[in-house]
Amino acid sequence: MYHDRPRTPLRTRLLRVLGVLLALILLGWGGRAVLQRVERDLDRQGAAALRQAVLEAAVQCYAVEGKYPESLDRLEREYGVQINHARYIVTYDVYASNQLPDVQVLQK
Repeated sequence: MYHDRPRTPLRTRLLRVLGVLLALILLGWGGRAVLQRVERDLDRQGAAALRQAVLEAAVQCYAVEGKYPESLDRLEREYGVQINHARYIVTYDVYASNQLPDVQVLQK
């Protein structure tokens, strides 16, 4: 035996569709916010890792030669430090050949 289902009113169907669309928009916005936070954290970690690599190379140079290198270029050429100059700005300030240089890494 066949029974007709009662039709859902148009207003109820529209509210359901709008609810689903709103949920999708909120999920997309929340996902975007999470991805932006992850990207910022990775950028900070990348900058910290680069700073650490520069300092370790400077200390290695000091251990081998008895003085800290006078420039960042020398660390790149002779000690294998790789810097993505398109992404980071690295300042390398040397005060004396027997003092650890001040290294700062900034994102562009």
